[in-house]
Order: sequence, then structure tokens, then C-alpha cells
Amino acid sequence: MRHEIIPNLRYADAPRAIEFLCKAFGFERRAVYLDEQNPKIVQHAQLVWADRMIMVYSIVDTEYARAARMKTAAEAGGPTMGLYLIVEDVDAHAAQARSAGAEIIIGPDDKDYGGRGYSARDPEGNVWSFGSYDPWA
Repeated sequence: MRHEIIPNLRYADAPRAIEFLCKAFGFERRAVYLDEQNPKIVQHAQLVWADRMIMVYSIVDTEYARAARMKTAAEAGGPTMGLYLIVEDVDAHAAQARSAGAEIIIGPDDKDYGGRGYSARDPEGNVWSFGSYDPWA
């Protein structure tokens, strides 16, 4: 299945972020393209979760980054967006994330709008929320 909205995330240490996102949140590497001169720079990575994708890349000074005034959560002083992913077993997912070093900032708890959920911060300050509430249902 193809999805037309794919979040893109910039990280100061993109290789570490990829490792964390896979271990803590259950993403899988679909493709990771490293800079030929410096393998610590991720030019572009595709991570999949169920049938969804995010793209991850290293902070690099490019014309696009300057024109868009791109900032990481740390540079902006906090996250500028949050990501929500639907999971079946919220408590098990939170336990996996916690054991991999995620900072759980809320929950897991039952939500007023339905379902159960929790929120966590990744090592570079991005906030991720996971829950059983499915707005499509």
C-alpha cells in the first residue's frame, strides 16, 4: 500500500536515532543510505512500521534546510510536531520502549476519547505517541 504523507525527521546522530527507533518503537529498516565520505551521515533512510513509513536523515547544511529554516527539536527548544501510531498492546509497547531507553512522558493510561495510550520522547527530543485509539474505525 502506498501512502502519500511520509514524515521526515532530522537527527544530529541519525545512525543512533535509527537504532533507537527500531529497538524502542519497532520500526524496521527498509533502506539506509550513508554518505560515502562519512558513514556517520545518513543521507536518507526509510524506516517502516506496519505499512507506514518515516524518513530519517542527518542534519546537513543544505540549500533546502536553510530555505525551509529546518530545526531539530533541540534547536527549536522543544518538539514542533508529534507523531501518533496505532498499536494493539499499548502496555507491552510502552514496556519495550522503556527498556530500550525511551523517556515515557505520559501513561500508559486510558484516554477520555477512547482507547489506551502513552507518549515518549526519543533521545533527541521528538515526541511519539502510541495508542489503541483508531480514528479511522
